[in-house]
Amino acid sequence: MPRMSGHDIAVGGFKNEQDVCNKLNNWKKDKDAQEWLGLMMYDLSEIEYVRAEKIGMKGYKSDVNVIISVTIAKKKLTSVENIQVKLVSNSQGFNQVDKRKVDKYIKNWHISDDLAKLLMYYDGELKPYREGTRQENRMFFDEFTEEEQKKILDFFQKNLIMIISDVIRGRGRFAAEWTLVINTSDGYKWKLLAVNEAIGIYAGDMKAEYTKQGNIRLGNIKLQRKGGDNGADTANMLQFKSNPMILFK
Repeated sequence: MPRMSGHDIAVGGFKNEQDVCNKLNNWKKDKDAQEWLGLMMYDLSEIEYVRAEKIGMKGYKSDVNVIISVTIAKKKLTSVENIQVKLVSNSQGFNQVDKRKVDKYIKNWHISDDLAKLLMYYDGELKPYREGTRQENRMFFDEFTEEEQKKILDFFQKNLIMIISDVIRGRGRFAAEWTLVINTSDGYKWKLLAVNEAIGIYAGDMKAEYTKQGNIRLGNIKLQRKGGDNGADTANMLQFKSNPMILFK
């Protein structure tokens, strides 16, 4: 398992995605960056330059945009790689990978009106339609009727790969092509995977099932209500969480 060498990391270790950019921009001297480029199938002897920049826009799954120029048989080619960076300081912790209100998912996931309404009861956008729920401001999946629970679970099972792909890779110009996990809790270990490989690991057993807490597990991805925010409206969102450390296994 690769480890960061002392001279390759500033004192104090990785602080943010800019450190990854700095290493890639210093690829001629940085051995980690050289390994990353090799894993991305570049021949170091053919590279003319690498320009890495942090993506400063919200809503995208990629954190670093890398432009790489290579010359093969006297022909100059330029390619672009989008890298998703996960900095992990707690090997047992789960990180948020996506959070949105239900209406932001409706179009891409073809969510029906009746299913959208159930999800809004779950995330708190709508108040419970019956009395006796565990919380007065929202419902858990196990508090719906059996028919409603089946409708919800059938949807997530049928669309499991698409959903995991969207919350991990994203869509559009800055969709992630690579996932770079950096573990800062134990000697600065790293793992670089093609995002499709990461999605396969997150998909796990390919099962959608309810948890004992009344939430949903999609393979190795957890779906729950965001909550927090002192009860503000921003708490009423669907939140997907994962533990990126499983990518090391």
